[in-house]
Amino acid sequence: MAKEKTRNPRILIVTPEITYLPDGMGNLAGKMSAKAGGMADVSASLVSALYELGADVHVALPHYRRMFHEETAQLVADELRKYKSHLPDERIHLAEDRCFYYRDTVYDRGDGNVKLALAFQREVINHCIPYVQPDLIHCNDWMTGLIPAAARRMGIPCLFTVHNIHTQKITLDRVEDMGIDGAEFWNNLYYSYPPYSYEESRSNNPIDLQASGCFASHFINTVSPTFLREIVNGWHSFIPDSIRNEIRNKFNAGCASGILNAPDPADNPATDDKIPFKYGPESHWDAKRRNKLALQHALGLEENPDAPLFFWPSRLDPVQKGPQLLTDITYRFLEKYAAQGAQIAVIANGPYQQPFWDIQSFHGISSRLAVHNFDGRLSQLGFAASDFTLMPSLFEPCGLPQMQAPIYGSLAIAHNTGGLHDTVDTLDWNASKGNGFVFDTYDSGGLMWAMEQAMAFFMQPREVREREVGRIMAESLRRFSHKECAREYIQLYERMLDRPLVNRSAGES
Repeated sequence: MAKEKTRNPRILIVTPEITYLPDGMGNLAGKMSAKAGGMADVSASLVSALYELGADVHVALPHYRRMFHEETAQLVADELRKYKSHLPDERIHLAEDRCFYYRDTVYDRGDGNVKLALAFQREVINHCIPYVQPDLIHCNDWMTGLIPAAARRMGIPCLFTVHNIHTQKITLDRVEDMGIDGAEFWNNLYYSYPPYSYEESRSNNPIDLQASGCFASHFINTVSPTFLREIVNGWHSFIPDSIRNEIRNKFNAGCASGILNAPDPADNPATDDKIPFKYGPESHWDAKRRNKLALQHALGLEENPDAPLFFWPSRLDPVQKGPQLLTDITYRFLEKYAAQGAQIAVIANGPYQQPFWDIQSFHGISSRLAVHNFDGRLSQLGFAASDFTLMPSLFEPCGLPQMQAPIYGSLAIAHNTGGLHDTVDTLDWNASKGNGFVFDTYDSGGLMWAMEQAMAFFMQPREVREREVGRIMAESLRRFSHKECAREYIQLYERMLDRPLVNRSAGES
């Protein structure tokens, strides 16, 4: 008797944002793009890698009609029914609600995000999971924090990825008012205080959505190994005790790991259409000089291809990103290295933009210090033109600029924390090791020291700099890739399922 074929395990990835999907996944795949941060990139790369592997992967997304450049009002009734039907090979499952249809951005400011998150989770819990019948569900951040509790009630293993430490609190009656039957899984949620009963907690005991995702899921991961250890070891006082304790519990139970995100695959100077002069590890020297002149011209800096250029790419948030460390030393640093023509280019928005304008105006140094609102094209040119990229964050769950920068031949200057610790290694140009400059003490003196180390490298002979930057570019293209990121997630899925994602002997899934 022929051996019965067994299907591949079915994976459902639930994410509020994504940058792209493989063409074969469904009739809307080519239109899917809704991004607010790194979650969109890692979700896209993971789905793509699983699909290419031949895994039975499905994805649940809000139906952002406007962002997907889709106008269903133009379709006649028969076309619309076909368009929205669950075809046998359809792997994209769209959460339908008017609150998604006409949006221009993934998230709102304030309480609007809670409404979006509840509408999304209602559709996933009530419709998507029963239809897909997944063997494993992968959720992302507080916007999906109820789903692990529902999955545990259904007996489905669930992975919960913590991208950020942000959370929201809502009561169970509000969850149920949105059409989610919270009574089915209320005891799998994390409340503000220990619940006595369903009725007692329903209206008066707020649910912590991020802590609930950690509490109810079978396995969690953060987006860098070091940030996970920092949480478990009690670092960063801003992390709520509820979230820290649940992550610590998972870690101590052997059910937590750290997996680094990766930059967008489009971040490659050999193919990037946003930069005027393309280049690779073997051809970077002249092209970066020409890109530097282009950026200097665009920003009003002195046009000098031999000037050391430092680039600030992150939002100007003094709570996390540390721009105040740079403003403390900006004028002193530029004066110290005036003979070398040192320049700083800030291409970023945020509450700390004004101090840079004040420094520029007070000292009359607009030819050496540029301040510009964030612009995607200029930002990419910043990586391609600069010699060094500044990342002095107080904390960093993962961070992407410090991985984008060395791919473009701009060496990162970073505080030794979180994802920066995992991705930036101190450069030893004599031994051809490392890829940037790391400082341990979080103050302006620490940043000044690291920038001085960068200048010491900049003043090395051309052959040393050209060799090391080329090496770092080539190593970074291999190391900071979505392929590597997806490989680690696939290994984690297989560990949770205790079986491979693709059964080569099973034939068709």
